[in-house]
Amino acid sequence: MHLVAYLKTGPTANHPGAWRHPDADLHDIFAPERYEHIARVLESACFDACFYADTFGIPDIHAGNFDAYLKYGGQITYLDPLTILPIMARVTKHLGLGATLSTTLMPPYYLARTLASLDLVSNGRAAWNVVTSATNLEAKNFGMEGIPPKEERYDRADEVLEACNALWDCWDPDAMVMDRESGVFIDPTKVRYANFEGKWVKTRGPLAMPRSPQGRPVFLQAGASDRGREFAARWAEMIFCTPNSKADGIAFHDDIKARLAAYGRRPEQCKVLPSFAVVVGETDAIAREKHDYLQSLIDPEAQTMLNSSLLGADLSKLKTQDAVEKAQAAANQGITGSHDRVLQVMRQDGISFSAAAAKPRGLLVGSAKTIADELEDWFTSGACDGFIVWPTIFPGMFEDLARHVVPELPRRGLFRREYRGDTLREILANP
Repeated sequence: MHLVAYLKTGPTANHPGAWRHPDADLHDIFAPERYEHIARVLESACFDACFYADTFGIPDIHAGNFDAYLKYGGQITYLDPLTILPIMARVTKHLGLGATLSTTLMPPYYLARTLASLDLVSNGRAAWNVVTSATNLEAKNFGMEGIPPKEERYDRADEVLEACNALWDCWDPDAMVMDRESGVFIDPTKVRYANFEGKWVKTRGPLAMPRSPQGRPVFLQAGASDRGREFAARWAEMIFCTPNSKADGIAFHDDIKARLAAYGRRPEQCKVLPSFAVVVGETDAIAREKHDYLQSLIDPEAQTMLNSSLLGADLSKLKTQDAVEKAQAAANQGITGSHDRVLQVMRQDGISFSAAAAKPRGLLVGSAKTIADELEDWFTSGACDGFIVWPTIFPGMFEDLARHVVPELPRRGLFRREYRGDTLREILANP
């Protein structure tokens, strides 16, 4: 199986109360050592990669302002991940390093240049979490009135990736000669213009840098709508998804794999990775006690505030599925995967939409053996190709996972004991 870490440049991810735990580090948010440490922890556990989730602004959907998001510790990105990932590259050799960048908000030349730079300085370990963005607040921060319709965003995203690939292909692999004897630094016959022009974007090129070790970064994507799944089937090498149950995971996994053939791709070329977080204890009973205390740190409004931003609708005012979906349609906002998960919880637990929307994300709770059993069950049942792990208490949850749970997996023949391959794409191909 594959393991990828979901990170934030701040103390809060999907659990809005974990930053209040006495073991959560808050003093070092702006210190390079924080990011060096987590990189070493993940590489010591042979994680395939990590990536930084990102929203380009502070959500203000809940109650019409950003007060609750600031007060209760929302998923704020305090530092640009692109300033952090090279720091992490310096202290690791194998761990993949991913950034979240938007095809709706950013032009192809900037995207291609930035990601090629990361791939070069990391020796071929760059990943791009490709997002089309899902909130009007992000669009307004980039000079737009609002986010375009979903179909248009994905059509543009297809073109942006085509343009980026054209830019990355402007240089032949052996263009950089650097021959002192002949006086030739770069062979100009091996560099060309991209001259890409589509409906939505155009770029001339070439990039002012050589071809990077991977040629292009590994593409990570999280689209859950039908159009998002088609985009993933064409481009994604890893898919971040949020099914509520194993049955939901199997349905999503099978659907994605079935779509790949239309794009001439094999099932193994795209890894489907549901997300989870863990609470590890010496025994199941101890783990449940830890879990109960952790959950007690969530202020109810903090959870509602977090889900308002994910659904793109103000849950402080809207209580029914119909009202939320009308607001999503009117504002053209919201993440389909998050909406689907609420509906899955609603059906599974037999509760109202508002109760499901206010419910915290489920956690895997138990001893190392119990958690490994659950991961093995999902993996061997065909629900996934591995997992994306998001943090509760940082960095302690990842340390517990690396120390107690991950060593269980190689003993079962489910996970590597050492890396095989140099680039991230090679590591993904040789689990």
